[in-house]
Amino acid sequence: MKRASLALASALWVALCSPSTRADVVEDMFNVVKALADQGFSSAQYNLGLVYYNGLGVKQDYAEAMAWFRKAALQGFARAQYNLGVMYDKGQGMPRNYAEAVHWYRKAALQGNADARYNLGLMYDKGLGVPKNYTEAMDWFRKAAEQGLALAQYALGFMLAEGQGVTGDYVTAYMWVSLAATQNDEVSKEAIKVIDKLEALMTADQIATAQRRAAEWRPGGAH
Repeated sequence: MKRASLALASALWVALCSPSTRADVVEDMFNVVKALADQGFSSAQYNLGLVYYNGLGVKQDYAEAMAWFRKAALQGFARAQYNLGVMYDKGQGMPRNYAEAVHWYRKAALQGNADARYNLGLMYDKGLGVPKNYTEAMDWFRKAAEQGLALAQYALGFMLAEGQGVTGDYVTAYMWVSLAATQNDEVSKEAIKVIDKLEALMTADQIATAQRRAAEWRPGGAH
């Protein structure tokens, strides 16, 4: 039954995202998923949260989205925990609450959610909801970076390049920033700036080592 509820919830999400889906089909699917959510199936609760969060087929309603995310999050659904953290972080539907954001990011991060790990690193890096702590920030960035998250790879490389929380490590910094630059346009321009700065400080052998490590790197860890 859990697999069926997940499949139906996912199908609803796909249907709502497709402009070609007939309105009566969407309504029927919504009603089925809503019934499953009312029965306590976390995947259905999470997907209903997404529907209300994005206003797909319904009026956008952050309060309703948060209510469904919370139901799923309290059952340990990591993506719902992450989304709840985002809403507290951004103050969507309620006043901003960084401490609550950290609380939910941490729960999702401990389950291996890469986005939550990165955001938790940001909270430690900026001192939002927790005391500023570069060591903690780097630890969470590293976990997310090892899963292949480009933003975390860039953040980790930047900290290593600047020696924030650790002694500067140009070779490892170059490796992480290079990986970020190759997979995400959002960070590539900033990553290239860091690479140019590092190359002015590194020997040819160090650059070659960093490039080899980047080429050999493979993602690992829970997603």
